[in-house]
Amino acid sequence: MVIKNRIFVFLFSVLSILSFSVSASPVNVNSASVDEISSALSGVGPAKAMAISEHCKKMNCSKPEDLLEVKGIGEKTLTKISADLRFKDK
Repeated sequence: MVIKNRIFVFLFSVLSILSFSVSASPVNVNSASVDEISSALSGVGPAKAMAISEHCKKMNCSKPEDLLEVKGIGEKTLTKISADLRFKDK
C-alpha cells in the first residue's frame, strides 16, 4: 500500500510539473506565425490559427472581440484564450 501511495505521489508530481511547462504564453496575433498562435492559444489548432493570422493581418486586430469575426471563434473560445492575446508588441 505504501508503494502505491509513493507511485501515486510521484506520478502526480510529474504531471503537475509537465502541465506548468506547457502553459500558454501571450501572443501578438497581428505579427505571430501560425505555429506561434497555435502553440500559445489553448484549444487553437493549425486551421484556426491560420484563420486568426489571416484575419488579423487584413484587419489589424486591436481587441479580443475582433476575433469573433473569425470562423470557429465564438464567445466560449474567446473567453478561454483572451488572457493570452496581445495586439501590440511591448
